[in-house]
Amino acid sequence: MKVNYNIEFYFDCSSPWTYLAFAEIVSLSQRHELEIDWMPVLVGGVFNTVNQDVYEFRKKPNSLKLNYSNEDLNLWSKIRGISISFPEVFPVNSVKAMRGCLFAKQEGKLVEFANNVFQAYWSEGKDISQEDLLLTIAKNSNLDTEEFKKFITSQEAKDLLIKNTDELIGRGGFGSPTFFYKEKMFF
Repeated sequence: MKVNYNIEFYFDCSSPWTYLAFAEIVSLSQRHELEIDWMPVLVGGVFNTVNQDVYEFRKKPNSLKLNYSNEDLNLWSKIRGISISFPEVFPVNSVKAMRGCLFAKQEGKLVEFANNVFQAYWSEGKDISQEDLLLTIAKNSNLDTEEFKKFITSQEAKDLLIKNTDELIGRGGFGSPTFFYKEKMFF
């Protein structure tokens, strides 16, 4: 008898490493009959609370680590078959995009919407903080744009994003992507 385990996938579309993980986790879950519980978070909230070193590194990066990281990112993007290039707007305010992911999750279209957000930002260099762009992505993801727009500005969306972010921090998470499998954390 095959046991189905759940993967809790905490993520923010503003991370290139999360795009890499996202590109693989769906097919991995299908190959191994795993269900994914998508948990949109605001990684800036995580950094502000438990990982402020990220900001210091951005101000004064270690060139050896930065070069390695960029080469590693390029290698993994080739392996995953996706294009990643740093957009002009980085870091980006991903609040509305991540609230959009919450809406897409409720509508059963999270994978399509999040993938479109990742592509827009990491492959096309578009500014995912712009509501007009997010509405276009929502439409292209077969979401009701009026309901989408109402939701991403709602208190419900704000509270749910804070709840998910606080939950990740409470479980020991410090960035995106973080996922849990059999209660074990992976970053």
